Amino acid sequence: MVKSMEITKVSVRNRLVVDAEVWMNDPKDYDFSPRVDIEGNTLSLRNEGDEEATTTVELDSEQFNTAERDRMLELRVKFAVEGMHGVLTHKTKNTRIAPNAKKLAEPRWKTVLPLSM
Repeated sequence: MVKSMEITKVSVRNRLVVDAEVWMNDPKDYDFSPRVDIEGNTLSLRNEGDEEATTTVELDSEQFNTAERDRMLELRVKFAVEGMHGVLTHKTKNTRIAPNAKKLAEPRWKTVLPLSM
């Protein structure tokens, strides 16, 4: 299940683009079905079947007009699980020069969602 969600950025390119950060309860949990709707100028992102994980953001006039025109948006999600990776203790100071540089995984996901208004 989704622990929490946060919309980090909303922008307009060819269509409305929403960046979100989603925190999951467990690394093996794949239950994420995003739904988006607009009431007035407020865009709401929620997980289907989960009333606790909801986030909203106010849209300006350009963003609202783009959303109303297309009736869809591009959702870019960065997933995270608290405590999954632990603490990296032997991190290389300058990762550009190290042959065995270590970086933590950053799972990302991109999709196009229909808007309900």
